[in-house]
Amino acid sequence: MRSTILSRTRRWLGASALALLVGVGGVSTAFVLTGQAANAQVQNAAQIVVPQAQVQQGFADLVEAVKPAVVSILVEAEAPGRTVQRGGRDFNFEFNFPDLPEDHPFRDFFDQFGGPNGQGAPGEDATPRRFMAAGSGFIISEDGYVVTNNHVVEDATKVTVVFEDGSEQVAEIVGTDERTDLAVLKIEGDNLPFVSFESDEEPSRVGDWVVAVGNPFGLGGTVTVGVISGAGRDIGGSNYGDFLQIDAAVNTGNSGGPAFNTNGEVVGVNTAIYSPNGGNVGIAFAIPAHTVKQIVNQLIDKGSVTRGYLGVSIQDVTKDIADSVGLSNARGAIVREPTEDGPAGAAGVQSGDIILKVDGDQIDDALDLSRTIASKAPDSTVELTIWRDGAETTVSVTLQQLDETAAAQTPEQPTPPQALPEAATALGMTLVPNGDGSGGLLIQNVDGDSAAAQRGLATGDVILEVDNKPVSEPADFNQAVQAVQDRGLNTVLIKVARDGEARFIGLPIGDTE
Repeated sequence: MRSTILSRTRRWLGASALALLVGVGGVSTAFVLTGQAANAQVQNAAQIVVPQAQVQQGFADLVEAVKPAVVSILVEAEAPGRTVQRGGRDFNFEFNFPDLPEDHPFRDFFDQFGGPNGQGAPGEDATPRRFMAAGSGFIISEDGYVVTNNHVVEDATKVTVVFEDGSEQVAEIVGTDERTDLAVLKIEGDNLPFVSFESDEEPSRVGDWVVAVGNPFGLGGTVTVGVISGAGRDIGGSNYGDFLQIDAAVNTGNSGGPAFNTNGEVVGVNTAIYSPNGGNVGIAFAIPAHTVKQIVNQLIDKGSVTRGYLGVSIQDVTKDIADSVGLSNARGAIVREPTEDGPAGAAGVQSGDIILKVDGDQIDDALDLSRTIASKAPDSTVELTIWRDGAETTVSVTLQQLDETAAAQTPEQPTPPQALPEAATALGMTLVPNGDGSGGLLIQNVDGDSAAAQRGLATGDVILEVDNKPVSEPADFNQAVQAVQDRGLNTVLIKVARDGEARFIGLPIGDTE
């Protein structure tokens, strides 16, 4: 099982590129009446009526029905030039088995299958080598298409599918997709047992039962039961997030295995666990069925996945940003910069635009926009609903195809600019014209008690725009802030660059100096 420790949320300049889930609860109040009014019958207006829960008598019939379609995946592979973690690729975490005494009955088992961290038995030199790994998968068609995780078959020289009855068959890798960590295999046969995905019209909900079947630690046919604990989770190591969180026990070797609903339909593909100590702590993540279906169909049809490309760098809209542009709610994704020669810029999308909808579907945050655009076909035209200059407008954009290689590249970081001597103070910041000739105002100092410091602004940051207007002198800054105040707003939108990367923040306006 690919084990993952959730990345700590990195907030820079008060903005986040991660999706946050917020639960809102209702509060009911009771009132005591006296005198004549006390005879009246009073009910709480916010009283919640819960339908009677249906008690499950067990899952044996379900498991017996679906088990023939769940398979174990055995992989032979070579990974020259790097140490291999058994059961998955290298990530920025480790899966630590507990220290076991020499005479412990499981000691030989862990040593045989790679020892702690999958790097050989204790004391061995962990060097690049041939290795064998095990994962899980499931058959989705009677002619032998099998779904599993990309990280299970990555670097594979041979993939073997092991059925419930112990029979084996060498499989062909039809296609893989690293971004969603999915892979499709093909085995020979007809009239094979297979399972189906749940309907998009009636998806499982948080609180629904899930049954995970897989091959943890090589123990094939293992069944665990839990519920869907959360949806739309964003975890480290993923480009698009949107994972189901389940509390069914999932461990290394469950990767690629299915999570079923009580109808025997696949609701997700188990792919990661949160584990601070290597053991199962009841937090596992599954790729939801709607994503799996979309990717699997492309892999079967074309052997690869193509994604739409909008050509913008984006960030979440915080409450401060929403206040600064007159939005009633913090929603959508704000465009930091259109990509040079990208389709969005060519269609008229500008820095500072907030994308609220795509083809009429509301966009919650930056991650939601990324997922939505990636699901669109290249060369298709989408209609963006944009918030600009205090009003909604629409822009039609013809998407291009995402270049996976280019998307993975990071821009070269420029040399930090040098400050000019003349300075002025505004909103708790000491500002000087940027000395590298690229424009903007360099922050020379920030008052630690100011709103600017609380929003993450720091010495060395460069303010490029205020209220979507370029600034190059302190007077430009103050004039733009005054214009915002004259419009009755209490927050100003500022575009700031750090290490060559620009972001927007909403800065509350106090008394200007």
